[in-house]
Amino acid sequence: MAREYVQDVEFSPEDASRTERDYLAEVVAAAIEAGATTINCPDTVGYTTPAEYRAMFEHLIAHVPGANNVIFSTHCHNDLGLATANSLAGVMGGARQVECTVNGIGERAGNASLEEVVMAMRTRNDVMPFVTGIHTRKLVPISRVVSSLTGMHVQRNKAIVGENAFAHESGIHQDGMMKNRTTYEIMLPEDVGLTQTKYVLGKLSGRHAFKARLDELGCT
Repeated sequence: MAREYVQDVEFSPEDASRTERDYLAEVVAAAIEAGATTINCPDTVGYTTPAEYRAMFEHLIAHVPGANNVIFSTHCHNDLGLATANSLAGVMGGARQVECTVNGIGERAGNASLEEVVMAMRTRNDVMPFVTGIHTRKLVPISRVVSSLTGMHVQRNKAIVGENAFAHESGIHQDGMMKNRTTYEIMLPEDVGLTQTKYVLGKLSGRHAFKARLDELGCT
């Protein structure tokens, strides 16, 4: 009935990751036969592991009639802190859609974080050769908009968009960064919408960072 009105119909078998594989394949096959064009297989309670989640998609794609004619999708919750890892594993297993959220907001411990999934693929494109089409320079600005509107603050050490994600206080880190930024940064802050790396002066800072700060202030 839905296909009479739209071209893309998504079917999501609840708690797919904990469902018996053969029964899940049977249900997915019935959905595809009925007209579903996107099959979203949720890890509803954040229970699965990357190896299990990848294997689930590989099993469905290998055993479900018509699987090559639909898009498989991930939908991961973060109850065990594995949402991003599981989403990436699902893509490696054949999924071509990732359901995720800005700042990882969502039910209970949240969902897979959009910014983490996107930047993991971009930074490690050598092992995950996929393209998302996301304009990564908008990641930090949109993160801050969402945080402001929802009232849900992003923890300082949150990957990609946290205040400390591109900040360095340790003296050895600061010295290494000043000599070659790739020593301690695997991404450019500009690529996610920040203007520069932060050198935090604290008890762990060394002489090089202190001198650089004085130079910035025009005190040397």
